[in-house]
Amino acid sequence: MMQPPAVVRRYGAEHLCPAPVVSSFRLCPNELPEGKTPMHHTDITTALTDLLFTPELDLNEAVDRHFTPDYRQRTDGRWDDRTAFLAHIAHLRTVVADGSVHVHEELVNGHLYADRHTVNVTKTDGTTVTMEVYLFGEFAPDGRFHRIEETTLMLQGAEADRNLGSAR
Repeated sequence: MMQPPAVVRRYGAEHLCPAPVVSSFRLCPNELPEGKTPMHHTDITTALTDLLFTPELDLNEAVDRHFTPDYRQRTDGRWDDRTAFLAHIAHLRTVVADGSVHVHEELVNGHLYADRHTVNVTKTDGTTVTMEVYLFGEFAPDGRFHRIEETTLMLQGAEADRNLGSAR
């Protein structure tokens, strides 16, 4: 069985094509075979915005939108189940006042997802942190993340912020 072609995005100065947002799915024109429709799935920008930068959204609702009940995540070598992931995000919500996500490159190939993104955070104490993240993930059939493996690189921030990607 032939796999559909991968969808690759490069954002910034080197656009492969315009990247309009269709729901939460990025799609360049004419990338899918005629008659095929894209699987609608979440993406890291939408997920992190709901989790970290939309405090009025209930944490459990935000996680349910983007992550399966059996979700697992490995960050910088440490595996967490969904319960530990929830604890991590709950902690970050007490530390993060505002921020943004910038996706530099994104690849979707069927149920597989990869990206390189930067997260800029302003903490409640007014200090800022910038983390670059290299992410590989897998979607469940319903379009939510089933698994993410990522490594982080702090570009700006205090030494104490280095573990922000896995802080509890």
